[in-house]
Amino acid sequence: MVFSSPLFLFLFLPLVLFGTVLLPRQARNGFLLVASLGFYAWGEPYHYWLMVVSILLNWATGLYLAPAAGSAGAPPKGGDGRRKWLLGLALAANLGLLLHYKYFNFLLANANELAAALGYGPLLLQEKAVHLPIGISFFTFQGMSYLMDVFRGHSAPQKNPFRVGLYISLFPQLIAGPIVRYEDVAREMADRRLSLDGWAYGIQRFILGLGKKVLLANTLGALADQVMALPANEMSAGLAWLGLLCYTLQIYFDFSGYSDMAIGLGAMLGFRFPENFNYPYISQSIQEFWRRWHITLSTWFRDYLYIPLGGNRRGPFRTYFNLFAVFTLCGIWHGASWNFLIWGLYYAVFLILERAFLGALLMRLWRPLRHLYALVVVMVGWVFFRVEELSHAVQYLRAMFWGNAPDQIMHTASQYLYSELAGTLLLGTFFATPAASRLFTLLCQPRKAGQAATQLAAVAMLACVFLLSVLQAAVSTYNPFIYFRF
Repeated sequence: MVFSSPLFLFLFLPLVLFGTVLLPRQARNGFLLVASLGFYAWGEPYHYWLMVVSILLNWATGLYLAPAAGSAGAPPKGGDGRRKWLLGLALAANLGLLLHYKYFNFLLANANELAAALGYGPLLLQEKAVHLPIGISFFTFQGMSYLMDVFRGHSAPQKNPFRVGLYISLFPQLIAGPIVRYEDVAREMADRRLSLDGWAYGIQRFILGLGKKVLLANTLGALADQVMALPANEMSAGLAWLGLLCYTLQIYFDFSGYSDMAIGLGAMLGFRFPENFNYPYISQSIQEFWRRWHITLSTWFRDYLYIPLGGNRRGPFRTYFNLFAVFTLCGIWHGASWNFLIWGLYYAVFLILERAFLGALLMRLWRPLRHLYALVVVMVGWVFFRVEELSHAVQYLRAMFWGNAPDQIMHTASQYLYSELAGTLLLGTFFATPAASRLFTLLCQPRKAGQAATQLAAVAMLACVFLLSVLQAAVSTYNPFIYFRF
């Protein structure tokens, strides 16, 4: 059930919102937990029990992970051996579920290929592939962060299993984030208050995210899918760049639109979720890009892997190794295939180079050149992210930068660039910068004179975006969501 589907917009969401408003405060958490588990079971009817297992595992383990109080009542640094062993076993159990359901097919296929290359038979014949439950990467990371925060004394263990269940299963951010820390929502779960300001902000944020997803991402994604399905040796360089530009904007508006909708839903329900994007395509380096793209994932890896490995405190070579390890895992986290591993390694190389010497050289360049560098590196990276076959990705990059022989070219940009797409590209480019947000804020800024007219204009704009989004979703059968498979 994607947020842009009519079923969600006109049935599930109104029921949840009205139920939350009408129920007494002490019943809201239970109602929202049931709604969230139902939301997940609707999209994952066969493996919804994994969510329940994750909830019970992390709740029960968390009860025994809190450090003992010190002499002054504060938790001491570190922890005893029993707690460390318990944490390790619980993290292994979480990762074991993720490894089996997300990576077993990939590992087995590659092991069988290696065995065949060495002259042996398959290691294991599999009648049916292991099903990948939706959202497993996200709710697994949230459960692990809860355990590690309790172990470190950053959060108190939650004795109520239903609150841990609500934290892990909370439907606005369940399928694709933002990745929320327990401490971010613990206070709201204990004493959540609804307000007109929260509703107004949440509705605005949700509608803008819906518009990003349906009006921009879906339109651009349809063309990107068409182009990237073509043989790369039959397309012109212009068409290769057009397809990649569409995908570059599609994945941003698809994912940031979903995050906006999640943040808006959270605000309507009384939660404050962290921001997940900050205009990543205006970055002037790859380091800056990763401070702006999928922020909650970047900070998760920073706080729970990069810093515990030593961060940048143990000399340059250890720092390079830590970056290499983090982005290798970041690539694999996105999917069980070689293209995601290559994508992660690709970013590790650029981040290491920027830290070693490239960053200093970039600072001497003219600002537009720095921006061009970052944008080209990111767009080339999206080729590896989008194209599953390495040979196809290499051919696609060759078509972009070197072109194909004129007698081979059967598909050109002029055949695919129609007026609606051109307009969407211009709008997408504009809305991928802070200029769009500043303009909307300026238009909606209350003024002493004409305040009512200004507010009415803002409401009218939002109403138009919502109506156009609903109409587009109703008439179009193309409504994918890229990060559902992660």
